[in-house]
Amino acid sequence: MFDFEFDDLEDPASEDELRDLVDAYERSLHKDADAYFDSEALEHIATYYFESGRLVDALHVVDRSLATQPYSSDPWLRRGILLNHLDRHDEALVAYDRALSLNPADSETIVNRGITLDTLGRVEDALEAYDMALSFSPGHADALFNKGIALEKMERHEDALEVLHQCAELDPEHPEVWYELGFAYDQLERLEDSVSSYDRQIEVDPYAQNAWYNKGIVLNRLGKFEEAVSSYDFATAICDDFASAWYNRGNALANLGRTHEAIDSYRQVLEFETGDAATFYNLGIAYEELEDYPTAVSYLLRAVKDDPEYAEAWYSLGCCYDATGRDGDALGAFARAIELQPETGEYWHARADAEYNAGRLAEALRSYAHVVHLDAENAEAWLDLAETRLESGLAGEALEAYSQVLRLKPTASEVHLRRAQVLASVGQRESAERALDRACELEPIRSEEFRRAYGEVWSIAHSGGHQGGEKRH
Repeated sequence: MFDFEFDDLEDPASEDELRDLVDAYERSLHKDADAYFDSEALEHIATYYFESGRLVDALHVVDRSLATQPYSSDPWLRRGILLNHLDRHDEALVAYDRALSLNPADSETIVNRGITLDTLGRVEDALEAYDMALSFSPGHADALFNKGIALEKMERHEDALEVLHQCAELDPEHPEVWYELGFAYDQLERLEDSVSSYDRQIEVDPYAQNAWYNKGIVLNRLGKFEEAVSSYDFATAICDDFASAWYNRGNALANLGRTHEAIDSYRQVLEFETGDAATFYNLGIAYEELEDYPTAVSYLLRAVKDDPEYAEAWYSLGCCYDATGRDGDALGAFARAIELQPETGEYWHARADAEYNAGRLAEALRSYAHVVHLDAENAEAWLDLAETRLESGLAGEALEAYSQVLRLKPTASEVHLRRAQVLASVGQRESAERALDRACELEPIRSEEFRRAYGEVWSIAHSGGHQGGEKRH
């Protein structure tokens, strides 16, 4: 922040007078004339250039001031601020050090030096600078504010909260302190406090789009998706090309099941950016949910083109291929997902289902077995393994898998019944009857239905017949 504005001077110039002063200065440069401008006039000109974004011109003016008053600390401070804004941070430190050699207790210089140290990644040195400034000026709000930011970078969020609250007490209208408090509370998972802090920031500055945006993120984490959408709406109303806000708005709408609106929001991202893997992926997932598989595939292909190591996108692409009967393509996509994340059981399970649907039972058996190897508590995978073993003529191994299902879901009456069928088929009549009785105990209202089914299965078992399974998803 440039600390020497027009109203800091004893005799501020009017806008017209200031423009005339700047014109006179610029004419003197073009004429290569040695025109005289006193220190006050040079301060006016430097500040005008700074506020116009003409930082190099402002620096030239400050250097001209230093040529006539090299032992004044103020021009050295201004030079440091300008160099910092020009990303010439090491030179800025030299200027601040020169200013402090002339005025060692100047808190403004010490704070700005701390800001430059922080920018250079020297956060601990910056923290020391802020503490020094506070030793000279205990109520220095900017020193407290920047100390809070440094503590956040060091992940000392509790300490940051304490310091930032001190700043807020001294200056409740500080332009950014409530925003930083919102961030610190978020990091500490104190989400309601985070929302309240962002609300205070919005009271101070209703057009702070980043506060609306971060509030939306926290609300989304709280599961308050409608309120999150409203916050993102404000963020995008203030800044209509705020691509991240459009993206997260889409996520909140997707969580609400408002898939068409989510798609519209994701498409807005593509209006303002070239698009990235995450946006293409979310569009693909949305169209998959609408069962518009061709469109879903087109976006998922763009996702994996943008990021070939996006395992979730490969997995979803495989699911879309599987849903449209493109078994070979599905298996290829699942194989790529597994190559990237070989320990993810969900990918192996999807691959096993695709192999089963393609009639490749031996491969499906291996894949289902790997799923339960990765997660022995996956009852659905054990059931699929049991059914596939049974269809492959491996009744004994199927019974072992059914037992694992019942270990996890002992009250699953349909599994008891299915086990009874298999036991009957291998001639274990008493065990089959016990399994059937257990199914009837669990669902007495269906006991007659079960017993009729048992009678039919018993006759099938003696004839050696087995029925094939249905397509799996």
